[in-house]
Amino acid sequence: MDVDTRLLRYFVAVAEEGTLTRAAERLFVSQPALTKQIKQLETQLGVRLFTRSRTGMTLTAPGRTLADRAPALLTDWAQVLRETKHTADRAARVLKVGFIASAANEATPRIIAEFTRRRPGWRVEMRQAAWSNPSAGLADGDVDVALLRLPFPGQDTVRTAVLLTEPRWVALPETHPLAARSVIPFRDLWDEPFVAAPPETGRWRDHWLATGERGGHPVRIGAVTDQPDDWLSAIANGYGIALAPASAARFYARPGITYRPVSGVTPSEVGVAWARAGDHDPVVQDFVHCCLDASEAEVP
Repeated sequence: MDVDTRLLRYFVAVAEEGTLTRAAERLFVSQPALTKQIKQLETQLGVRLFTRSRTGMTLTAPGRTLADRAPALLTDWAQVLRETKHTADRAARVLKVGFIASAANEATPRIIAEFTRRRPGWRVEMRQAAWSNPSAGLADGDVDVALLRLPFPGQDTVRTAVLLTEPRWVALPETHPLAARSVIPFRDLWDEPFVAAPPETGRWRDHWLATGERGGHPVRIGAVTDQPDDWLSAIANGYGIALAPASAARFYARPGITYRPVSGVTPSEVGVAWARAGDHDPVVQDFVHCCLDASEAEVP
């Protein structure tokens, strides 16, 4: 019997979340679509996996057996796929680099140019990730190395090196009362609604809301976005303001939005990150060294 691994992933999400609603949110699918997929899996297996009630989804005895085994099966299968793709990329001389927003800012082209000089015949494939994936695909093994903003969930399980540091500014509608100031104290922003990344981004979301630098003052969320364009639209339309790296004023300039320096908040760090296995991968290490060389060249 052949079972689609997608159906198993949906099953695991429902089993772990306990409700179709929460599982659908986690999977970014509609609840009716998720219900249909669970029923399809039950039909293929010829067993009932859940008992449905108003309070949620309870695993049956067969469901518990599958729930015990399916996560490891999916993990093993994902690892096989990653290794297969990695072998294919090496044969094709392709290095996959994930990145968030503006990557390493203006240093990015120099990093890539230096890597291709060191590795003639190799190509860097840049893959931009949504903010719901703050490791830029590194955690899932979809990329070999990543240029991203620190901190991010799972950072302690991989290798990282800081490339540059820049102040955090604030992006706000140009008609906002604070937009006329040259520098805005962060305390003056505490009561403003903020445009935030999705909750599942954890530490990364908290960093850009500066939750630890509010003296216990609660955060007001005006909108949640996952892409730079949606983020810009939410700010321009007055749904909230947002902390941003100073470089956003260059890379994400848009009519209707003003960027201003903020005092009283720590800076942002751009880093290069790679899996621990990459310590023994000469191609990955060449790219890392190119990143470090480029960051040293930025120092006056």
